[in-house]
Amino acid sequence: MKIVIAGYGIEGKSNYRYFRQKFPEAEIIIADQNTVPDAPSGVKVISGPDVFENLTDADLVVRTASLPPTAIKTNGQITSSTNQFFENCPAPIIGVTGTKGKGTTCSLIASILEAAGKKAYLLGNIGVPALDILDQIQPDDIVVYELSSFQLWDLKKSPAIAVVLMIESDHLEVHADFDDYLSAKANIGRYQTDDQVMVFDKDNQFSRLVADQSPAKKIEYPFEIGDLADSLKLPGQHNRENASAAISVARQFAIDDQTISRGLEQFTGLPHRLKFVREVGGVKYYDDSISTTPGSAVAALESFQQPKILLVGGHDKGGDYSSLAEVASRDDQLKNLIVYGQNAPKIIAALESTDFDKSKIIHLTDVDMKSIVTTASQQASPGDVVILSPAAASFDMFTSYVDRGQQFVDAVNRL
Repeated sequence: MKIVIAGYGIEGKSNYRYFRQKFPEAEIIIADQNTVPDAPSGVKVISGPDVFENLTDADLVVRTASLPPTAIKTNGQITSSTNQFFENCPAPIIGVTGTKGKGTTCSLIASILEAAGKKAYLLGNIGVPALDILDQIQPDDIVVYELSSFQLWDLKKSPAIAVVLMIESDHLEVHADFDDYLSAKANIGRYQTDDQVMVFDKDNQFSRLVADQSPAKKIEYPFEIGDLADSLKLPGQHNRENASAAISVARQFAIDDQTISRGLEQFTGLPHRLKFVREVGGVKYYDDSISTTPGSAVAALESFQQPKILLVGGHDKGGDYSSLAEVASRDDQLKNLIVYGQNAPKIIAALESTDFDKSKIIHLTDVDMKSIVTTASQQASPGDVVILSPAAASFDMFTSYVDRGQQFVDAVNRL
């Protein structure tokens, strides 16, 4: 049996370990577009820009999440770590997808389950690779799995409880078009059964479309969470909506409101997700580097009613900035919009197509995060908030959204 590990990053290394153990006699080959200096001793490596188009003789190709199945040319079967995990996990899986809010919602669900005394594993785009701990999971445990469109592309088994948050156009630099993106998202419920559960955003037309493709019991959110809002430590209406989705899941396990309240209170937010950094000279700084879409920047803007300065821009993902421009033009508390990065002209063009006050736009070129933060601090006054919510990917200036966010935190801490 010939197995090809397609892509050899963190997930690819986990895939190699798993399949090496599962098929000790198989021939395993590593394929990557880049060179692989850290391949295990004795393992054949093939590399090059067209390497995934020449895997015709493989019996099984294990793709890394970001590699589209359509980019692989093989006569064998194509699988992924997500497919393998879902097929072999002995515990019930709660799967969460959407364009934004996945990590926060997953973390809220896990926190509530743990407050109820349940063993919860937080997996997917969060934490360790899922296959690395598959053999630790017991039938009485619960898995909370964050699912991106890349992981859902070819998923063949849906989770017992699916949560579909708001969906907007994203990852169009990888997906063929929005229909392809939406079709991938729909796999979260496509293979559910009628005794399973689908929680979906009733106010988002694309979330409703995904839910319609599931035969499972439908549960709508968002809804007012009442006194439970007092236990939520996260700012913004969008986080109250995320909490209502998490509460919907918790109630499937008959968890009472007192326990839900404790679970909400114990979670204080993930790094780089509208996270408070510090206050300097009466100005509060928030790191929302996870924001890679216009909608996520809108949510950040709407989370604060005081005067604010928004930092936006980066590597373009094919998003439409008209909604962000419209919200910005109506926000009387938005003092400045500092725009930087590769897609700055696109964002500025969207702003200029509205009645946004152009004098509020500060376009920075050839800058680093330190100078961006310095500019923001010079514009800010006591009582203001400065929000890094880029509405774009990070790869034009940074290695990842984590790198971008950490550089922002470091720059703020040096003020």
